[in-house]
Amino acid sequence: MDEVNPVAEACDVAVIGGGPAGSTAAALLARRGYRVIVLEKSHHPRFHIGESLLPMNLPIFERLGVLEKVRALGVFKPGADFEADNERGYNTYAFARAIGKSPPHSYQVWRQDFDKMLFDHTRESGASAREGHEVVAVEQLTSRASRLRVRTDAGPDYHIEARYLVDASGRDTFLAAKKNLRRKNREHQSAAIFGHFHGAEARAGADAGNISIYSFEHGWMWTIPLPQGVMSVGAVCRPDYLKQRRGSTLEFFLATLKRNAQLWRRLETAQLIGNEIRVTGNYSYDSTRMGGRGWVLVGDAFAFLDPVFSSGVYLAMSGAEQAVQLVEAALREPATELAWLRRLEKRQRAALARFSFFIYRFNGPILQEMFRHPSNRWQLEQAVISMLAGDLFDTPRVLRRLQLFRLVYSIWALRHWRRWRAEHRYRLAQAGSQFTGGNNPVDKA
Repeated sequence: MDEVNPVAEACDVAVIGGGPAGSTAAALLARRGYRVIVLEKSHHPRFHIGESLLPMNLPIFERLGVLEKVRALGVFKPGADFEADNERGYNTYAFARAIGKSPPHSYQVWRQDFDKMLFDHTRESGASAREGHEVVAVEQLTSRASRLRVRTDAGPDYHIEARYLVDASGRDTFLAAKKNLRRKNREHQSAAIFGHFHGAEARAGADAGNISIYSFEHGWMWTIPLPQGVMSVGAVCRPDYLKQRRGSTLEFFLATLKRNAQLWRRLETAQLIGNEIRVTGNYSYDSTRMGGRGWVLVGDAFAFLDPVFSSGVYLAMSGAEQAVQLVEAALREPATELAWLRRLEKRQRAALARFSFFIYRFNGPILQEMFRHPSNRWQLEQAVISMLAGDLFDTPRVLRRLQLFRLVYSIWALRHWRRWRAEHRYRLAQAGSQFTGGNNPVDKA
């Protein structure tokens, strides 16, 4: 842990949180010559879900200089597969078939190892990266001076004065909570229950590293191959289903997995590691704004989506990389700060909307039919693969076809209105009458 003085300490940028978003922003800013302090309240390695990365992460890893480290940590991930009515029982969406410029593969990692590697890399890049240091209060003195009070688990409280503040506090949403910016997403609410297994059946051949996605009546399930032959397995469910559980958490978890026969066949001879089951609220939310003069929210501190398409780490790191340009512009040319902030927020919300269109409808009958019986007419299947790869920002060819996909979906819905009505009812059930709050932040289509 770095030595600190118990009095106010000056820096250019203070970063709250040492996850992927915070570590990305800190490393890039430090490499540009800024004095950066990263404050992580926990100690690495610390457990975190979200083990499946997207191909569009890889160019960011390369720019950070950590691609080889990720490769050493990870399991090769060539694509994603979804249940289907064919001999194999699934369809593979291979990233190599994407129509954009996304890499043809990705990796799946133990997040505690991945996050620690990124955090250590911030030190190698010149940032002061501190663990066991929790920001407990922030006062913005001027647009170029924020005063933070920091509590440590091994010493007295101290203060930092920063010219710019990056909130990468994850689902703690430190600034959004203090500024009353956070709003629940009424379109989509869920919670997750998961564990890790030894001896689960892998896919055959080239599909061995795929993430596999399964549906059941209360949500969806995943299997993610990890290093040392471990399989991450879990279910994302509507909260009302989790409230129905009886008996032990272990019994409920196994009973849930048995609700999908194809998934359970892959686990029949597997052993749950340590009989350890985790349950987490997975509630989708965003913030009413991304930032202001002197501060910005990145990653889950700004918004969190259902993880069905593994978008979390990519959106966090991509958003952090873009935020670096905002911070540098704000510190060098303050008059341009708000214009940069508007562009960044518009960009990030657009990607959230594109993912959300599929997330909201994934468990409905129409999209399930499309995934079970894909068609590449007009390259629509390849556009979906590009979406799964994370290519949702800068490739016009992909964005045009995703717009066309939405049109085809609408036509299909009109032709099969009973299915559409069932899907609409499903979405209303997802929202739940108990949830109230702001307008849907990302998608009304």
